[in-house]
Parts: sequence; structure tokens; C-alpha cells
Amino acid sequence: MRSILLYTLMMLLVADLCAQCDSLSANLVFNPSFEEHLECPRKIDAKGVLTIVEAWYQPTAGSADYFNRCATRDCTVPQNKLGHQQPRTGDAYCGIYCSKDNYREYLQTQLCEPLQPSCRYRVSFHVALSENSTVAVSSIGALFTSERVADSGRGMLMHKSHNSLGSLVSQTIATPFIPQVVADRVLSDTSGWMEISGEFTASGGEEFLTIGNFNDAAHSGIAEYDWLTQILTGSYYYIDDVSVLLISSPEKNQNSAVQASPSLSTNQATTTLSVGATVVLHDIYFQFDRSTILQQSYKELTYILSLLRDNPRMRIEIGGHTDNQGNASYNMKLSESRAKAVAEYLTAKGIDPKRLQYRGYGKTRPIADNTTEEGQAKNRRVEIKILSK
Repeated sequence: MRSILLYTLMMLLVADLCAQCDSLSANLVFNPSFEEHLECPRKIDAKGVLTIVEAWYQPTAGSADYFNRCATRDCTVPQNKLGHQQPRTGDAYCGIYCSKDNYREYLQTQLCEPLQPSCRYRVSFHVALSENSTVAVSSIGALFTSERVADSGRGMLMHKSHNSLGSLVSQTIATPFIPQVVADRVLSDTSGWMEISGEFTASGGEEFLTIGNFNDAAHSGIAEYDWLTQILTGSYYYIDDVSVLLISSPEKNQNSAVQASPSLSTNQATTTLSVGATVVLHDIYFQFDRSTILQQSYKELTYILSLLRDNPRMRIEIGGHTDNQGNASYNMKLSESRAKAVAEYLTAKGIDPKRLQYRGYGKTRPIADNTTEEGQAKNRRVEIKILSK
């Protein structure tokens, strides 16, 4: 559970980052056309992990791809290894397999604020079929969830529930996700961009958007066309220009739906975050056993970036921590390298490195019981400490 300090910080900075959300026509999606990136893509990797597009990532082992004009031959636009397509806007787009079999790739992001209950939203994104596909499908959709959904496999992303049938027996039941918006036709255009759009009423709390094919092969609306070269093994789609807009809100919830925290001010937040205060960053994610920051961390990093920009004299220490598993010396080095990675990210975004210190604490400062998985998860964390203001 987040500390009160982090909650105060988050509410203030959501208001700052998403000030545009004060109008009904504002896009709730960070980096909607994939222009912002950490580095130019270099190659198409069948087992790769999407880590270089700001705010976007893949929720399964299916390897979503990134294309940009600045890239090398495999990943450039308009001509790349998987086909030919001009971006709908800007210089970049992403791509995913939606397949004629059960192999799947997905794109996922965290919205700039959770959706509000009983509010009406419009979602739209654009797709273009690669001419090298074998078939087209009609089942690409947009799924909104309150929790981040993920799977370690390369198949269809499904909702999984675990039932205990006794002290020694348990079972996992997988059921298909039902996206709020799905395409209403076969997506067969290889020369231009096709819009997938729709409206829905939010239950409230939905904060994660996942784009892809949530149907099995038999229910994917597969269609064959003579003009497809069939070089690729399934259906491959480029994705661009993702939008989530608040279009109507019940009158009694109008103000709360579009204003993250109207009562907070910069002075109040600065007073709360006094010198010596420590904030736990629970949503900083790294590749397993490595210090590479995953894009699931984007929103949390953006909060800290905004905090430092809004308080140009503030200095912080970034501390890395681990659970009690593994060698103490190794954990110390890993925690330090992860803290350093956060500092390097902030520096790359223009923060003066003199304002940042980083340090690894390994497993020496647990905040929860290391004998439980829940406690270990809490101990694997990054913290910031306010050194001066």
C-alpha cells in the first residue's frame, strides 16, 4: 500500500501531468503515437522485450515491435522487415501479431488517470495490415482493466483464477477477456490506416489499456485475400494513434471525474515532502535479475521527474533494496545498479546529475516480513529520500 506521502505526490502530479484532463476532449493516453522513445530500434527480435517506447510495453512473452524513421533497416519506416507502411502521424508506430493460430502479441499502457465510474469514454486507435500477412482478422480490440494483466506465455492473454480444492490440490481456470471495444469489420487494408473505435461506460478504476486479439483462432474472423504475399505466418498489424477520451460524465460526478485533486497546491505538496522524507516507489519494474528498467515504470518515473522539475533546488537520494533471497554481496550490487538506472533515466530527461545520489542497500533494510512472498515483494523496492529543497 502506498504511503500517504506518495499518495499526496501522485495526486498533485497527476493534476500537473494530465492538466489537459480538465476538458472532456483530452487524451488520457501517454505517448499515443509512440513518438517518445529511449533509443532507436535496432532489430526485430522474435523473443525480444519492448523496453524502449516511453509508457508502452508488452504484457506477455509475445514480442511486440517498434518502428521509427531513426531506426536501422529492420525497424525503419516506411519500409521495414515486416512490411511497408507510412506512419499515420509522426515518425513511429508499433506492430503486433494477431495471428491465424493462437500465437498473440499485445501492447499495454497505464493511463494518466483511472477511469471514473459511470462516465462515458470513447477509445480509438488505428491499424494497418502488413501486406506480408497470410490472413486478415476482425477481432482486434481494446481491453481496460483496473489491475495490470500479464502472462508469461506467448498465447492468448486470458483471465486466470486459482481455486483451491483442498490442502494439496488447486486448479487454474482460464477464461477469455472481453474487451470493451472491438473492431466491427475485417481489417484488410494494407495501403492505409483503419480506425477501430467505440464508446463504453466505465465501471470505475480501470487504469490499464491492452490492445490486441483476445479471441481464439476459430473466432477471430479470419479472411484470406489474393493480394497478401503470405511471407509472414499470420496476420501482422501496425498500430498508431491511440486515444481514450472522456465524452460524458454524470452531473454529480463531473468535477471529480475531470479534476485529479483540485484542493492540492504545489506548496502543500512541498510542505508534506519535507527534507528527510522517504517515498517508496512500488511501481518501478526491472527485467528479472537485471537493472534494465521496464516501461511499466513510466508513470512512477514521470511523477518523480515532474517533482524535480517543479522543485529545481530539490536534491534526492535514490535507494535500491532487495528481499533476503540470494547472496548478500550480489544483492547489494544489484540494488545499487537498479538505483543507478533510475538516476540515469532522470539524467537523460534533463535533470542535473548533481541533484541525484544513488545507493544500493541490498537486503539490509527490509520494510516487511521476508518469510512471505507478499513481504518479499514489498522489500524489492526503490525509494527516494529528500536531501534538500
